[in-house]
Amino acid sequence: MNSKIAMPVGLAAGVLAFAGLAISAVPIDTEDLRDAVKLDGVRAHQWELQAIADANGGVRLAGTLGYDESANYVAAAAAAAGYNVTVQPFDFVKFEPLGPSTLEQTAPTPTVYVEETDFNVMSQSDPGDVTGLVTAADVVDTGLGNASTSGCEASDFTGFPAGHIALVQRGACTFQLKAENAAAAGAIGAIIFNQGNTEDRKGLINGTLGSGYSGGIPVFFATFDRGVEWLGTPGLELHMIANVIRETVTTFNVIAETPGGRDDRVVVVGAHLDSVPQGPGINDNGSGSAAQLEVALQMAEIGIEPRNKVRFAWWSAEESGLVGSQYYVDNLSARDIKDIALNLNFDMVGSPNFVRFVYDGDGSDTAPAGPNGSANIEQVFHDYFADQGLEAAPTAFSGRSDYGPFIAVGIPAGGLFTGAEGIKTPEEAIIYGGIAGEPYDPCYHLACDTYDNNSDEALDQMADAIAHSVLTFAMTTSSVNGTDKGSDKAVKAAESMEMLAGHYRK
Repeated sequence: MNSKIAMPVGLAAGVLAFAGLAISAVPIDTEDLRDAVKLDGVRAHQWELQAIADANGGVRLAGTLGYDESANYVAAAAAAAGYNVTVQPFDFVKFEPLGPSTLEQTAPTPTVYVEETDFNVMSQSDPGDVTGLVTAADVVDTGLGNASTSGCEASDFTGFPAGHIALVQRGACTFQLKAENAAAAGAIGAIIFNQGNTEDRKGLINGTLGSGYSGGIPVFFATFDRGVEWLGTPGLELHMIANVIRETVTTFNVIAETPGGRDDRVVVVGAHLDSVPQGPGINDNGSGSAAQLEVALQMAEIGIEPRNKVRFAWWSAEESGLVGSQYYVDNLSARDIKDIALNLNFDMVGSPNFVRFVYDGDGSDTAPAGPNGSANIEQVFHDYFADQGLEAAPTAFSGRSDYGPFIAVGIPAGGLFTGAEGIKTPEEAIIYGGIAGEPYDPCYHLACDTYDNNSDEALDQMADAIAHSVLTFAMTTSSVNGTDKGSDKAVKAAESMEMLAGHYRK
């Protein structure tokens, strides 16, 4: 670790929950920084992250050497540029596949199912080797448009035969809750099949139960079609082998902040640095991590002295359920929380089949709205893209990225996103190019999320937008701190995101 990097006892981080952010009446000139932040610089950081993954089993998973070396790379670069760099260690439950897992029908017709085609092991599943009859839990409708709540209530398992495998449909609540309800009812394993309520909720996803999962049983995810088939198979018996490991390990966030700037107007700029177990994660989220690193380095290179302190954060264990950012926020004092002006979040900004998404701070197109001030953050991005002659679209605060813990304590948030497993519409293809009917990122959470899984166009445009937003909030002379008194938006946002909780957790 670079000698400039300290291991503090506790981080004095801060956050501003502001009652209404009024950007300075004089626009901030961000052209010099945007000119300095070049695509080649961002791509060079992604190249280094790919090389680190290649040297460490193809992944940069939190709690592995691949993540540690990624964090060391970021920390050393920021420290060399003059930032005050600290690391924030914390323990979490690491999940890692040990090899192929197995799903077989043993009755009535012996059948071997194909991993990553018919099923996969859910992240944070416990290991296990179980065989049992299959019983469905409150699966009442499998038609298009169904509003499944299967497995969300303990009562869904009334009369469930102990020792059976539970078959549960996706929808309405977290995967963790469904699996834990099944385990509490005596299930020896659980399979959650996709909801099928829309065309894009039929295939496989790499979902997570969250690092807090405590069911103690193996949990698989399956396609909608397989689930429907199993529902119609009397006397179905399955054999599940989850060849995985869960263990408590230590990882760390990397925090790099400007030496100067008002420490009662802190701008927290965040991106998660860890990958999923399936691949190197160069778009998710090497893109956001690389872009914000290049912005930080170029701010230092051209000598920008911000009026407001800027704190760049690279979060760990996001893919295990936003663990790193949650730990950071949980360790803020009330004073810290008041002193942070806002959180900017950049998670996936180079998707090959991209849309320029902006988080919908005011909730005018999606729900929920963010805390007071989030609308102003959204407007900064929309104004910037309009000035560049570029279209942008709203995306919801769904709770699937690291803005979630900040919003939950009333901190305004915003950011950019170019799309994950969602399907590009024909209307979006007309506006942004690309292929309608295909995912925004066809390699989302897969081994093919490599250096080549990228749109130079999207990454270049988003890196400039990141530079613009960071410098705008770093230099504004307006009062950006305040409180959320008199507003229940923060509470409503937190409650709504609890329902939507987590990075692919429902």
